[in-house]
Amino acid sequence: MPPPEPPPDQPPGTVIHALASRLRRLPPLCGPVRLVGVDGHAGSGKSTFAGRLAAALDGAPVLHLDDVASHEELFAWDRRLLADVVEPLARGRTAHYAPYDWRARDFGPARALPPAPVILVEGVGAGRRALRPYLTQLLWMELPREEAWTRGRSRDGEEQREFWAGWVEAERRHFAADPSRPYADLLVRQVKQGYEVLPGQEKAVEPHQNVTHRDGPSAVC
Repeated sequence: MPPPEPPPDQPPGTVIHALASRLRRLPPLCGPVRLVGVDGHAGSGKSTFAGRLAAALDGAPVLHLDDVASHEELFAWDRRLLADVVEPLARGRTAHYAPYDWRARDFGPARALPPAPVILVEGVGAGRRALRPYLTQLLWMELPREEAWTRGRSRDGEEQREFWAGWVEAERRHFAADPSRPYADLLVRQVKQGYEVLPGQEKAVEPHQNVTHRDGPSAVC
């Protein structure tokens, strides 16, 4: 059965604001912080969605995993993320991490990330097993990998063609060994009207929880 259409007078952004309200009510699992993972294939629209969700959360911080990964460690950054970011936040302290410059191929000056009621962790691998115990909620951008990769290649242009060839294989290996989607609490799908939010795979939904929503306008990234 298709999800119900929103009422005709439903204002744009209702889905994201409803999701933001839901996240605020969940218990924190990383000290005082509700870490929320936004995972999905490269090119699936994670950054745009995370930005809109952060705005609905009154400017919640967004940690982009592109700032944590590097050419040498496309996915072998979990221990560094736990030590530099997760563990300090779990103690209620300000975390510090050095964002990676993909053009200079080097890490920049340290950046502070103070504890906040909600912090979004956005990027491929945000739902990996090392992080899941600390995540209050895991969101998965529901877009087939080939479609997502095609969008990503188109976005980045010919300059990044060689990088994408290596990235695709690295992403395949990562998700084969450490999948995120089966553990997602919610699936986020881009539709004509904007976004649709559905229960994750094999996730039970309480009778009072309405998590099947759609809104607009559409976003492509």
